[in-house]
Amino acid sequence: MNKAIIVHQNGGPEQLLWEEVEAPTPKAGQVLLRHEAIGLNFIDVYHRTGLYPVGTPYIPGLEGAGVVEEIGAGVHTLRPGDRVAYPAGPLGAYCQYRTIAADRVWPLPDNISFETAAGMMLKGATVEYLIRRTYMVKPRDWVLFHAAAGGVGLIAIQWLKAIGAHVIGTVGNSDKAELALAHGLDHAILYREESFKDTVREITKGQGVHVVYDSIGKDTFMDSLDCLSPRGTMVTFGNATGPVEPFSPAILNQKGGLFVTRPSIAHYYTDPADFAEGCRALMGVVQSGQVKVHIGQTFDLEHAADAHRAIEARTTTGSTVLRP
Repeated sequence: MNKAIIVHQNGGPEQLLWEEVEAPTPKAGQVLLRHEAIGLNFIDVYHRTGLYPVGTPYIPGLEGAGVVEEIGAGVHTLRPGDRVAYPAGPLGAYCQYRTIAADRVWPLPDNISFETAAGMMLKGATVEYLIRRTYMVKPRDWVLFHAAAGGVGLIAIQWLKAIGAHVIGTVGNSDKAELALAHGLDHAILYREESFKDTVREITKGQGVHVVYDSIGKDTFMDSLDCLSPRGTMVTFGNATGPVEPFSPAILNQKGGLFVTRPSIAHYYTDPADFAEGCRALMGVVQSGQVKVHIGQTFDLEHAADAHRAIEARTTTGSTVLRP
């Protein structure tokens, strides 16, 4: 028996239905994976609502960890019983069993649990490409990271501090501020109580930051531009409050010759060599102890709708993991 969450039509969390599906068989180049833990990410919400159209019906989810049950023809790098995890899909993680290409999973060391892996693979890979490849953060750079107490944010804080950056983060309340500061954040800004752009300027003595990483979107984009130093880089990589509204490129000139980019993990984790480099770097910082993955909450997979409600209400901290 194989059960999964199915989305038959776009809409609210109530569209996440727990149903029995056919048990898959691995094709050539694939493995059959028995999930032990599945990661929840905000992109799952974008797919469910139709903001990022994927077509229906479909099984959501891009991140998971588990055990190889079977291998398809031509698979020589893995064998049944191997522990593996994957950071970047394809879609289909919200299930008990799935098939996936053997070159899209990464061996999971024995000292990293399935839950930790499910809470770190997509989020950690996102941090990796953002801070190592989209804008290569250097020691002593000033960085503003929005949603600093979330799953991506907490990993980013620790990795940025390991590089030697000065990190400012926005959070929604004092509890989240305390959590982010405990993970190494230098300055926490309660965005509901103060203007983050004014506070950033105050902290940096008017200079601004070298880079802003913004997964919030519409509500923070323009003020984030005002946080940047001349020739600074704005990295917008999410739309939690909706897509960024159109703007004139002349604004970038007026605000200091700024750079703006909108990357996604597909731009960095499709090529096998890039995929391997990113996974290797992520495993390295976790195994070294430089990055510790905070699992803030877990839900049974059949209650994925409740997990979606929680992440949309911004009541979650750290990573959210689903148990199949």
